[in-house]
Amino acid sequence: MTTATTTEALVSGRRAPASVHRRRRPHKEAWGAWTLMLPYLVLLLVGGLVPIVYALYTSVQKSPTLLEPNKTGFGGLAAYVKVISDFRFAQSFKDIFSVLVIWLPIMIVAIVGLALLVHASPGRFGSIMRFIYYIPGALGGVANLMLWVYLLNPSQSPIAGVLHGLGFTTIKQVVATPGDLAVILAAMLLLQGLGQWVVTVNGGLNSLPDDVLEAASLDGANAWQLAWHVKLPMIRQWIGYAALLNLAYGFQLFLEPYLLNQVAAGALPSEYAPTQLGYWFAFVGSDFPAAAAMSIIIVIITLAIGLVVVFRSGLFSVEEI
Repeated sequence: MTTATTTEALVSGRRAPASVHRRRRPHKEAWGAWTLMLPYLVLLLVGGLVPIVYALYTSVQKSPTLLEPNKTGFGGLAAYVKVISDFRFAQSFKDIFSVLVIWLPIMIVAIVGLALLVHASPGRFGSIMRFIYYIPGALGGVANLMLWVYLLNPSQSPIAGVLHGLGFTTIKQVVATPGDLAVILAAMLLLQGLGQWVVTVNGGLNSLPDDVLEAASLDGANAWQLAWHVKLPMIRQWIGYAALLNLAYGFQLFLEPYLLNQVAAGALPSEYAPTQLGYWFAFVGSDFPAAAAMSIIIVIITLAIGLVVVFRSGLFSVEEI
């Protein structure tokens, strides 16, 4: 019927009904969406799905031993049993959760609070503050670590008086004192990632419809009520997005504790984080099936927590207008 209606409209010189155009538009939009998604899907396949499949395959192979270093073949779940029964397995996840419990709540609260403040300060002041917040994000990886090594070294730090007052005379004492490393890593992650996420969430705030904000203001909402009752619920998906990606980044923590251990002359556990334990299995224990099993376990735990975040925040929900 749609084809006949369109043909009649063309023959008679009249415009096709609007319903016909509405039926065609989703098809074109779908093609456009798939075209835009294609580069990401290729990267996801090459950098994500293929490595996961290969890790799954490797994790069910037989692990080498001292007597049989070249042992191969199907090993079932032996690698997973070996990893889980390792005395460092539970402790590594306890360590990473101790960092996440400190860092992630402070990170999300700071992101939302600063983004709301920037959004409430339009004009040049807001632009300057966005730039200032973003500066620490440029200090990523090794640059961020070097900054913290300088800051935590009692002989060079600008806060040396505070460190000496706490009884610290060397950087080894600072980072190796029980309980300090989790706080230090949380502070490092906060400084490194806060600014760029403030800019990202502020972009979400800028996309809010002006008529909704104006209507709330006309109804008598002050700045606090506007932020808490109007803006915050409308950027719930952006907050969920920030929480999800920061959670994934936290479980991948490797560089910071690894290099801090080098600075502290080996005073820290070399398998502090789960990723470090996987590294040990692969390159110290020469057990790649166990390393692959460790990586799959990390992926499963991260995905499980991520799904909770997704469904609680409505990250991929579509609101009907």
